[in-house]
Amino acid sequence: MGCSKWRVAFNFGHLKVQSKLSVFFTMIILFTYLFYCLNGFCDSLPRPVYDQQSHLHSKIILNDGQDAEPLGAFNASSVSVVRQHLSDLSSNDAPSNISIANTFGSKKFPQAIIIGVKKGGTRALLEFLRIHPDVRAVGAEPHFFDRFYEKGLEWNLMPRTLEGQITMEKTPSYFITKEAPRRVFSMSRHVKLIVVVRDPVTRAVSDYTQTLSKSPGLPSFQNLAFRNTTTGLIDTSWSAVRIGIYAKHLENWLRYFPASRFLFVSGERLVSDPAGEMGRVQDFLGIKRVVTDKHFYFNQTKGFPCLKKPEGSSRPRCLGKSKGRPHPRIPSEVLLRLRDFYRPFNLKFYQMTGHNFGWD
Repeated sequence: MGCSKWRVAFNFGHLKVQSKLSVFFTMIILFTYLFYCLNGFCDSLPRPVYDQQSHLHSKIILNDGQDAEPLGAFNASSVSVVRQHLSDLSSNDAPSNISIANTFGSKKFPQAIIIGVKKGGTRALLEFLRIHPDVRAVGAEPHFFDRFYEKGLEWNLMPRTLEGQITMEKTPSYFITKEAPRRVFSMSRHVKLIVVVRDPVTRAVSDYTQTLSKSPGLPSFQNLAFRNTTTGLIDTSWSAVRIGIYAKHLENWLRYFPASRFLFVSGERLVSDPAGEMGRVQDFLGIKRVVTDKHFYFNQTKGFPCLKKPEGSSRPRCLGKSKGRPHPRIPSEVLLRLRDFYRPFNLKFYQMTGHNFGWD
């Protein structure tokens, strides 16, 4: 009987010790958690999956006070459903910050995109815009909406921006990518779209020149441009030719965006009158005309304008050696046939944009 009482007393004492240890460790965990939260570390923890999913099933309220349609799924798998729902949250319909804001700004979805075209002058336009204090843009081409869309909108390479600054990117291949308009629209229906266009014949030769510099054994321009040199039938499967059919690609974009969301920049005028064309771009973006003629000088060697030497820099800013390459000599009859091919497409493009670019 005495042994039984001793065991009971021992067990009770052991439980009291365990209880005190549990309280002690619990208090340590709580104090540690409070310490981290007070120092702002809790905000960096990932949101619970259920919180994201419950948010996705809610209805979006647009800025104009109208209810949007309930979010729906485009794909079968749950992962693609989440990604599609996330992509439907436009930058103006929902909070655009997709990372933790700090004293240096926050990451946002691009509010303006230079979507095309290749060898039209997109790099020059981007570099001219990047000197504007209200523009923050990615230097490299993200290729998100054509190559990396499956990574989801959480894969964001945009720079941090402050209040009042515009987030931008440029990827010229978006203009000719069939899926790109829908994907961009899913991100934001209010995004501003800039298309830099150039005489499609000159653009095709420039495109070929770039490829030739990387692949010296490339067939001649005329052999690639024509399916049959005797009949003069143009090979529209060749990307250098296909890109220049601007009207066809624009039709795809106009299924999702009204014409008011586009600005068409002349690649030729970007060379002959960079300040004038930059004035149009700045007006379109809704920013002050900071980039003016005082920023440019014409480089006779390269054949296009460069930015004057900025303060604190030892030399002016010109595009790299890959820009302004001398073009190979193309037979005049080949260029004439190609110009005849593009003429009806050019006229339709002029009509669609309300602007005559004078390529004919």
